[in-house]
Amino acid sequence: MKIFYLIVSIALLVSCKTSKPYMERADEDKTLFDIVKSLNKRTDTAGVNALPVVYEKAAQRHLAKIQAYNNLRDLSRWDKLAKEYSILQDMHDAIVNSDVASTLVKPANYQNEVYDVTQGAAEDYYRQGVDLLNGNRNDIKKAYAYFKKTDKWVPGYKDVKQKLIDAFNYATINVVVTDVKDNSFFYSTGWGNAGYTYSNQYFQETLVKDLGGSYATRYPARFYTQWEAQQNNIQPNWVVDLTLRNMDIPRPSIYNYSRTVSKDIGNGKDTSGKPVSQIVYATINFSKASFTARAEMQVLITDLDNHRTVATDSYRNDYNWENIRATYTGDRRAIDDRDWDIINNNRNNEPPKYQRKPKGLFSFAMARKPLVDLKEKNHEWNADQPS
Repeated sequence: MKIFYLIVSIALLVSCKTSKPYMERADEDKTLFDIVKSLNKRTDTAGVNALPVVYEKAAQRHLAKIQAYNNLRDLSRWDKLAKEYSILQDMHDAIVNSDVASTLVKPANYQNEVYDVTQGAAEDYYRQGVDLLNGNRNDIKKAYAYFKKTDKWVPGYKDVKQKLIDAFNYATINVVVTDVKDNSFFYSTGWGNAGYTYSNQYFQETLVKDLGGSYATRYPARFYTQWEAQQNNIQPNWVVDLTLRNMDIPRPSIYNYSRTVSKDIGNGKDTSGKPVSQIVYATINFSKASFTARAEMQVLITDLDNHRTVATDSYRNDYNWENIRATYTGDRRAIDDRDWDIINNNRNNEPPKYQRKPKGLFSFAMARKPLVDLKEKNHEWNADQPS
């Protein structure tokens, strides 16, 4: 009998010693997957001895977390529960799909629990969204976020697709962009005055179009010009006032310079067999016109529903323009293709009048930015309208 106990003790001692490398690891989850991977490749005595113990410890740790999370009442518990059950199920799948590991451990299957968590989360978020759908705009924004979470947990849960559309439409605001007020000081140069004949309405209409107009789907807002709002009897929630300031469009500076070019157009050989050289020359006369224009746009966004300022800021922008023209004297055969492109492009390349102030010299991004920030200020919204 003493000999039997001695043999058993030695076996246990050897078993503990051979499994020690795995048992000393802190991350039980990773250790379990490493053991299963090792057992799938080769004979691993340490892994065989350690797997049942490691699985039991890892499973008990996750189940303890699940019990704690079930006592929580906030919605964040669903993500935590899903994570724990997902890890337990991954352990189950890894073991049962291994010929060796499946003979050592009989892991619990948590597919039903994973399903119950997804259904419970979807219903919880859905119910919260429905409760908020008849509230104010901030409540509806939250409802939209809850419906998005519902659809993420269980795609197409109940009528969540329609609820998303309803929430988006209920909280969508009407934004009217007014005509640009021009308070800029513009230099009275002959060239500058020629570019001053532009339409404030052009900028207004293009900005509204750039934002999506009445069919905008990127933001919970629809955008109108004053004329469109009046024609369609639209009651605005927000008004955007744009004021152009500190416009400076200087007369173009002219820089003239010349460059002499040459090319060997020799062909054939002389009577002694040496190559024949024939060098031709040309002088290219360049005239570069350029300027840097500057502008500042003040943007004021007002919420008419509660008479508060949503945003106010100034946006500055520079616009660099240049045009190079050229003529030549001498032998045209000396001129390369790049210089010919400039010579042949001797047309008036001044910016079109509609670009000089409203678009080219003043970037739409300057006025568009605070409106695009609508999405940032309403961060619960997804970038796309639900379909």
